Amino acid sequence: MLPPIPRPEDYHVSPTTGFLPTELPLLCLNDPVYEKWERIVANLQSLILSKRLRTVIDKLPIIPATHLYTENEWRRAYTVLIFLAHGYIWGGEKPAERLPPSITYPLLQVCEHLELPPVATYAGLCLWNYKPLFARDGLTLENLSTMITYTGSLDEQWFYLVSVAIEAKGGSTIPLMLDAVQAARDGDKEIVTENLRTLAEVLDEIGTLLLRMNENCDPHVFYHRIRPFLAGSKNMKDAGLPHGVFYDDGDARTSSWRQYGGGSNAQSSLIQLFDIFLGVEHRPTGSKASETSESEAEPGVAPKPRHNFIHEMRQYMPGPHKRFLQAVEAVSNIREFVEYNRRDRNLTVAYDACLAMLRALRDKHIQIVSRYIIVKSREARSVSRSRGRSGPEPDSAPAPNRGRGIASVSYKNSDAEQRKKKMRGTGGTALIPFLKQARDETGEPAIDAWARKVLTGARKTAADREVDIESLRVQEDELDGMPGLERVPTIVGLAGSWDMESEGGGLCYQ
Repeated sequence: MLPPIPRPEDYHVSPTTGFLPTELPLLCLNDPVYEKWERIVANLQSLILSKRLRTVIDKLPIIPATHLYTENEWRRAYTVLIFLAHGYIWGGEKPAERLPPSITYPLLQVCEHLELPPVATYAGLCLWNYKPLFARDGLTLENLSTMITYTGSLDEQWFYLVSVAIEAKGGSTIPLMLDAVQAARDGDKEIVTENLRTLAEVLDEIGTLLLRMNENCDPHVFYHRIRPFLAGSKNMKDAGLPHGVFYDDGDARTSSWRQYGGGSNAQSSLIQLFDIFLGVEHRPTGSKASETSESEAEPGVAPKPRHNFIHEMRQYMPGPHKRFLQAVEAVSNIREFVEYNRRDRNLTVAYDACLAMLRALRDKHIQIVSRYIIVKSREARSVSRSRGRSGPEPDSAPAPNRGRGIASVSYKNSDAEQRKKKMRGTGGTALIPFLKQARDETGEPAIDAWARKVLTGARKTAADREVDIESLRVQEDELDGMPGLERVPTIVGLAGSWDMESEGGGLCYQ
């Protein structure tokens, strides 16, 4: 007997807003016992700038999460506490290796209820951290504002809000996808085809939203001011957290060192849902596709999840959302249905169009990673090398680089160390190889042979060319750093020699 089609409402998923909450996030916790949390987070930017945040939090009493009752209250408490926690860890000259009981104790309670790790996640940064400017105007990008930020900048708000707008736009496709699954069970090719066409159109609209990241989020501000606060404690030895973070809950028996990935858009349940619905399978980075996929080996049976970064990111999703993905995985049948009816040209074209649009999202992400992270990292290394030539670096970092957490610490690594390391995202994974593989895997289920060839990396895209150019620049910089060689330095602007107006970009999706 086939498992029933899951009901979104049973998993805290809305048929209209998707993974965004049905009720708007709370502006503040109403119970006066939490007034101190709210007062600190309302002045978070000032406390970080004045280097007072740690002192203030150290003086906080332990306030348990015993006065939280509704899901909205639990979510607000989580959002407040993760902003305080990451501000505490990354808001000083050096990262703090210990999180005090005043934050750890209630944070662990809240995370147990929400089934989330005690670290900043996509849910806390984006899904539960927005408000509409005017209630009647909907959740469009122009009508959204962020409630809490680390920097107080428009750039940081925009970075989160593009994700919120994408979630709102994609939320309406959830019942559409579930209806297509039921239609496939019923053998109704017309409904499946129509729903796939609609999904492809929405994915294209989401791509348009991705391109708007460039409007109000500057790469320099993102890399040096925003990104450091989003980092977790996993793979952060070189940033000053060799053991991760010690979560001190006030009890020596339960306090412990922990390591978590940071906030990442790979934690978006919506994007993973698109993969599941379309039958896109992701492998561990570096793994090759087998001659026969799991879907082909077992017709009608959803493939077993494989251990990779994308599946690992489900541990950073709210528990109900993670279970919803698992429930949809158990009933997913669209790829097999289209394969079985591959002679229906309208059906196969609609399916391949969805894959093409989803792949385009990932291609845009590669572009934004190149511009917002890879280019800025190379510039940082160039700055470090220039300082090295002018003499030994003083004990304390120069004023422009102070208090930037990861960004400033990474400047102190030698060029040799930098070349050995792979650039990692805030989630803790190697960036470009992972992103390219995830993008190309998106096209592998394509039905048409020509479409499959195009969608699996047979042709280089604008993102590929951009990454290749940046790789050449890195090599030139390395040659420039070798003794006895002279080269005219490459002239770049604030974020490299590229034009934000003429070139596309995207948000940090996997």
